[in-house]
Parts: sequence; structure tokens; C-alpha cells
Amino acid sequence: MMMPPDNNTVILTRDLKKDYELGAETVHALRGVDMKIDKNEFVAIMGPSGSGKSTLLNLIGCLDTPSSGHYWLGGEEVSQLDDNDLARIRNRQIGFVFQTFNLLPRTTALHNVELPLIYAGLPAKLRHERAKGALEAVGLADRITHHPNELSGGERQRVAMARALVNQPSLLLADEPTGNLDSATSREIMEILVSLHDRGETILLVTHERDIAAYSDRLITLRDGVIETDQRHTIGEPVA
Repeated sequence: MMMPPDNNTVILTRDLKKDYELGAETVHALRGVDMKIDKNEFVAIMGPSGSGKSTLLNLIGCLDTPSSGHYWLGGEEVSQLDDNDLARIRNRQIGFVFQTFNLLPRTTALHNVELPLIYAGLPAKLRHERAKGALEAVGLADRITHHPNELSGGERQRVAMARALVNQPSLLLADEPTGNLDSATSREIMEILVSLHDRGETILLVTHERDIAAYSDRLITLRDGVIETDQRHTIGEPVA
């Protein structure tokens, strides 16, 4: 009998597998991943192309379902849920930060951040307060009325981070969040993620850059659909 995770565990997977059918070929994208991430960890995932990073992120983010195995998010087993239940889990428990920002161009930073709260059915006054608070947390209190085309790339990514945080999720997923940014702006974004981690956020970061992974306190390396290494390190120290 599978034991459910304890109250301190955000992510728990057991023998998580994902296969894809490509014509007559079966691709084994994940071959059995066992992973446990607790509250307030900052975990980076790395691996070569084809290692299973994107597949694992899609499963952890409830954007896809595994072929077999188990996945608990915040104590709830989500590996067998249908699309409607997965959408509910995503909106309530997961904040996403993408490489491409995914902001609505014709609306303000404040309204972009409010969108998840609109979907959640919160009243307007509470939406405004929560969205302002999230923008303040990423250092954009003075830019709430600006549109994306009036913001720098780093500021746009900070709006995306505020939007990811506004629902007070149990997990923040960042998929190559510095991929479209220069080195100085990338450092700025990563320092904000570290400050959010210091505030208590649980963060899972996918990156192909070791200097970005160095901002985490734990590095998981995937290869051929399985975990090759899982090591803790001090935030800011180079990773091997």
C-alpha cells in the first residue's frame, strides 16, 4: 500500500513514467522518477535535450498525466485526475513562470496579474489588493498601470512572476525564466526568486544554465528519463 506524503511535502512522485506513441515507435520520455520536494525548497532541474525535463515539468504542473506511477501535490494524489480536476489544481496550487512571459499586450501590469483571480471568482476589491501586493513583492509597485510594451524584458518577467504568485500557490514552477534575458537582467530575476524563496516559497526551476541553477539549494539532473543525480548545495555556489 502506498503511503501518502507528510504535511511538509509539496511534491512526491513514485515510479512516474510517461510514454509517447510516435507512429510505430514508443518513446519512453520518463522511465520511473522518484522525487520528493518539501516546503520552502528551491530545486533546479537540469539535463541534456531529450532527458525528460519538459515531460517531468508538464506532469508536475498538471499539464499532462503520467502513463503510470503516482504523483502527489500538496498531499493530494493528482496522477489519475481528469482534465477538469487538473485545471482546478493548476489554478489553485501552482504558479507558472515561462520564458516568454505570456502577458496580454493591451492591458496593464495590474490587470495581467489579476487574471488568475478573475478565473477564481474573487471580488474586484480583493483582486486589486492581492495583485498590488504581488507586484510590490517583485519590486514593481510603481509600474502597475504600465502596459507590457512600456516595460523592459526584466520588468515583464517580474509581472509574470507576480501573476504566478497572486493565487498564493503551494508551488512556483519556473521554466527557463531567464532564457530571453541578458546576463544582468537574469541575475536580477534570479535574485528575486531567491528573495521569494527566503520568504517561504517552494520553487522548482528548469534550466540548461549552470550559473542559473547555482541560485537553487538543490540540483536534480535527469538523463534518459531517470534521475541521474540529486544533490544539495549552498545557494550562490557554483554547481559542478
